[in-house]
Amino acid sequence: MIWPATLAGAVAGFALASIPGALLGGLLGQVLDRRLRLNDWNSLRARLARQPQPADEDLLFLMLGRLAKSNGRVLPSHIQQARAEMQRLALDEAGQQRAIEAFSRGKTARDSLREPLQRQSVRGEQLLRACWRMAWVDGRVTGQEQELLHLWGKWLGWDGARVEQLGEEYAPRRSQQPAPAGGSYQEALRLLGINESSEPEQIKRAYRRLLSRHHPDKLAGSGASPERIREATETTRQLHQAYALIRQRRGLR
Repeated sequence: MIWPATLAGAVAGFALASIPGALLGGLLGQVLDRRLRLNDWNSLRARLARQPQPADEDLLFLMLGRLAKSNGRVLPSHIQQARAEMQRLALDEAGQQRAIEAFSRGKTARDSLREPLQRQSVRGEQLLRACWRMAWVDGRVTGQEQELLHLWGKWLGWDGARVEQLGEEYAPRRSQQPAPAGGSYQEALRLLGINESSEPEQIKRAYRRLLSRHHPDKLAGSGASPERIREATETTRQLHQAYALIRQRRGLR
């Protein structure tokens, strides 16, 4: 961690009065860092530019967007997972538009998330659960995703072991592989309980009904075992992939 005002104060003090000046300048800089919560150069730049902090209602989708883009490319499964989170939150049209904008902003990594996360003592677990679902949606968690999740957990006041333990609830079961994104069209239809002649609205209703029934959020906090949560997460992932395949094949928006 780099404390910018501390470093700048020490350098300026040394230039003016050698080592005693560096000590005094560093001490004064540290006071400024703590008062203004300047923990890195990004936070200093944001403070100098008077960058507004993101609203709490945008925070989740900013995090999801940043996670999705952390490996350089946003996959269709990431977008589908973001849509699933909008559905889980029962967002209206205006709320969905705001979530989409926040997701796009998150991909740019321009918003500082430290202070908003430090205010989320109540919503912390909810936010991390959604982020782990996004990280696992393609069946694996990369080093970049894991690093972000641990950093955000730290800002929320969680230790690394607790963050990892939560993530294990959403990891695919080791005994079976996740359904491939380019799997069988007929298998996708079967999974959703529809057929080739089903209307678009029927397809959407079937997907939403099954997603609501199997979503792991219904088990989280209910005393369900990690194995049951993993099973629900795997089923949800397969539903996402099946729906994406059907939409692509049928040309649905």
